Amino acid sequence: MAHIVSVITPVHGPSAHHLRDAYASLTRQEMPPGWEWEWVLQEDGESTEVRPHVPADPRVSFGQGRQGRAGMARTMALARARGDLVKVLDADDMLTPGALRRDIEVLAGDSGAAWTTSRALDLLPDGSTVGFDGDPPPGPIARNAVLERWRTHDYRAQVHPATLCARRDLVSALGGWMALPSSEDTGLLMALNAVSTGWFIGECGLLYRKWPGQTTAQSEHHDDVERRARMKVIEERAEALGRLSTWRL
Repeated sequence: MAHIVSVITPVHGPSAHHLRDAYASLTRQEMPPGWEWEWVLQEDGESTEVRPHVPADPRVSFGQGRQGRAGMARTMALARARGDLVKVLDADDMLTPGALRRDIEVLAGDSGAAWTTSRALDLLPDGSTVGFDGDPPPGPIARNAVLERWRTHDYRAQVHPATLCARRDLVSALGGWMALPSSEDTGLLMALNAVSTGWFIGECGLLYRKWPGQTTAQSEHHDDVERRARMKVIEERAEALGRLSTWRL
């Protein structure tokens, strides 16, 4: 029986038209021998806007449920995920060729890592891309390294949570994604880093689409009071987890 990496995508009506590009990026993935992917789509809500954009592919499952923003949709998707590995892919982003293979090679090998992130490029509306000059060196990411830099650099991580791939059992043990209006992916990343070693892949693994409808472009995402509250609970959770235990393979 093949091993599976479950690609989890939350989606809502305004972002549904981007699913075609996300799906195309999945179909271009060349998987390592003995591995296959599944795409687990979860709508945040129960509209009629998303389903018409869902590909007719047996590797794709689609679910709907009560509206609770992306964090709840991601966590609800875990109920249908069959993989030993969980890969994040937002509805408006695209994987680069080889992204899943590189994640799997690290996590299924003897790296000792429980999760990976990779280089990401911003994809601008004109089709051009912009990189980030603060990437860490490729290789292991020590426990608390991302957390420490995040809290000393205005709560901005040097690795992109939208590129995350992690062991399913650890994601489940940490409760999935945080119950936050946004930054739920950052919350999971910090929790993972608090209890386990990660790995940074230097090759670009994601095209991160910049467009007016994305969550991080909305004014409420930048509200100072809410942002401070989000960062506080993310930090406290990670610190508490770090004091409790260290995850082991």
